[in-house]
Amino acid sequence: MKFGCCAEIDKAEALYKAGYDFIECTIVSLMPEENEEVFKNILYKYKDSPIPIEAFNVLLPSDLKIVGENVNNQRVKNYLSSALERVHRIGADTIVFGSGGARSLPKGFPKEKGAEQIVTFLSMVTDIAEQLNLTIVIEPLNKKESNVINSIPEAVEWTKKLNRKSLKALADFYHMEEEREPLSNLYEHKDSITHIHVADSSRFSPGTGTYPYSEFASYIHKANYDGRISIECNWRDFEEEIGQSLVYLKQQFSLV
Repeated sequence: MKFGCCAEIDKAEALYKAGYDFIECTIVSLMPEENEEVFKNILYKYKDSPIPIEAFNVLLPSDLKIVGENVNNQRVKNYLSSALERVHRIGADTIVFGSGGARSLPKGFPKEKGAEQIVTFLSMVTDIAEQLNLTIVIEPLNKKESNVINSIPEAVEWTKKLNRKSLKALADFYHMEEEREPLSNLYEHKDSITHIHVADSSRFSPGTGTYPYSEFASYIHKANYDGRISIECNWRDFEEEIGQSLVYLKQQFSLV
């Protein structure tokens, strides 16, 4: 099992010193719609990282809609082609599809039409991902952040609907708690979950709240999950808390 952290690339040194296995950065930080000259300067920062960049989240900016009346499929395709190629060059292999602002259905928009548009998007992104040996993981979001795909079973349903080898599901402890989703889903859908995000109460750092980590860890072990776990939270004091949170997670997962 690997422990990582969602953070900007300039936090890589601190995470390396704290003992993390990897860092998870944002796709939007790669500026996929800017030219190669702009990206060269960004790429230098990633190549200089002392810690592996193994995953990326925040796939789409909120203004790049994939559902609704204002979808520009050519812009989406161009963006994805650039973004995924840059991820591949950096060396990561997993991309998180959360992007609540981009995927949420506009008020009154037909759900059936929205579902068709999501199929179009997922087909597009997996076509590109499979050429680059990348995996797209669908992140269930709580209903305050998205009005579609709000649980692990829903995310898994989409992976089965598309039936693409590059499309899997993510489990996010914070969103599960917000939606009061049964932690047993971690085991029930173990064959589809290939990435995990964690936080604690009010989305602060692990170990600072009341989330049932022992139960969470128990289901993770029962599922024989041995992949990546990334902290995705709001930090009160990043430099101080990252070490404490890593120790806490390692303790929780070794207790079971």
